[in-house]
Amino acid sequence: KQWYQRRVAITAGDGLILNTEVLYDVAIQKILDRFDKTYTYDLKMKVMGMKYHKSMELIQKELDIPISPDDLVTESMNNLKELFMKCGTMPGAEKLIRHLEKHNIPMCIATGSSSADYQLKTHSHKDLISLMEFAVRSDDPEVKFGKPNPDIFLLAMSRFKSPPVSSKNCLVLEDAPNGIKAALAAEMMCVMVPDPRLQAIPPAHLVLKSLEEFSPTSFGLPPF
Repeated sequence: KQWYQRRVAITAGDGLILNTEVLYDVAIQKILDRFDKTYTYDLKMKVMGMKYHKSMELIQKELDIPISPDDLVTESMNNLKELFMKCGTMPGAEKLIRHLEKHNIPMCIATGSSSADYQLKTHSHKDLISLMEFAVRSDDPEVKFGKPNPDIFLLAMSRFKSPPVSSKNCLVLEDAPNGIKAALAAEMMCVMVPDPRLQAIPPAHLVLKSLEEFSPTSFGLPPF
């Protein structure tokens, strides 16, 4: 039991626990339609996991559209508000979270979402999210740089009630290439559940099609 409790799990929110990534596609494309531009899959992979404003800056620059990043943020978030309230969970996410909580494995969320967005997304899943010890959001003043920088994961590790002795005792669950890069930079173990269209997969320690395939024992955690 003590050996298990030396491990902690840090997970992304969007696309890993909550089925929100497709909602971003809809909200952003609705704006780009005015400019006859397309939110391509390749562009999505570039911005996925970044702080939201930073991602809008990159979209504006890459597509060269006559709208400011600030306005992109405002319009897209207005489009997303109603969609967020209806988002579901990803396959296998709830089973894994409840299993780790049952075995006293501390968990947290480290997300590129702002605090306001996070509240909207998790509104319908408060019971599940309450099993997390805490969440670190992108607008946390101690998060200086977003993913792919390791800041958010290192900060999360430090905030556990009983912080692990080493970053290698942290298991990061991610769906975004930038998230995996951040986890590797933090020298943490990482599992990736990528979009099936992704071709350039970063060197995660394990890549799965779904969290339903995850075996806790592969990382020294109690079996299902």
